[in-house]
Amino acid sequence: MGFEWTLDELVARVSAALEAVDYPGAPNGRVRDVPDRRAIRWYTTIGLLDRPDGMRGRSALYGPRHLAQLVAIKRRQAQGRSLAEIQAELVGATDTVVYGIAGLDPAHAGTPKEPAPRAPRGAFWAQPVTAPAPEPVVASREPGAPQPEAPQPAAPESGREGAEGVLTGVTLPGGVVLLLPTRPDHDDLAALRAAAQPLIDLLTTRGLLHDPRRSS
Repeated sequence: MGFEWTLDELVARVSAALEAVDYPGAPNGRVRDVPDRRAIRWYTTIGLLDRPDGMRGRSALYGPRHLAQLVAIKRRQAQGRSLAEIQAELVGATDTVVYGIAGLDPAHAGTPKEPAPRAPRGAFWAQPVTAPAPEPVVASREPGAPQPEAPQPAAPESGREGAEGVLTGVTLPGGVVLLLPTRPDHDDLAALRAAAQPLIDLLTTRGLLHDPRRSS
C-alpha cells in the first residue's frame, strides 16, 4: 500500500489505532497497553508478527499489515486470550482475518486522521472596544443632602503587635539579636536579657561570641 514506517513510527501508529477502535486496555499489570519496541521485536521472533517488509539503512520498515497484527494482538489480550491462543489464531492468517480482529478498515489502515478544523478566529483588531460601564451613583434621599462618604479602611489598633510579617530585633550582650513577632516593652527587655544570660555564657565559652572582657 505504499506505507513504510520505522519501528518508532509503527509504535506511534499502533497507539493511535488502539484509541480509534474498541480497546479497553490491558487486562492486568503484566501486559502493556501499547506494545513497545522490545515487545514488537519479540513478537517477530516468535512468529506472531510478520518480519519487516524491508530495510532503510539499518532501520527495519513496517507496513499496514504489521499495524493490524499488533492491534489484533492487543485486542485479543484485552479479551483474556493467552499469547499461545493468539499465535494459533493469527499466524498465517489472511488479511481479512487480521483486519477483522483488529477492527480496522484495510483501505484506510495506517492513514493518519485529518485534524479537526479549527474555528475561524476573528480579527481582534477589527472588534469594537467596549468601554467599562460607569459605577452607579447613589442618589441622596433628600434633595440637597450631602452624599455619604465612602467607608475608609480601619486603621490598625495601636499596641504591642507589629505590622504583619515584620519582626522586632532585641539586641542582647555579645551582639546576639533576638527576633520577636511583637514589640517588647521595658520590663520585657529586662526579663529577656536576664533569661538569655546562660545562653550568652555558653556561646561565649564555645567561642561563638566575642568576649569583650578578654580584649580589654
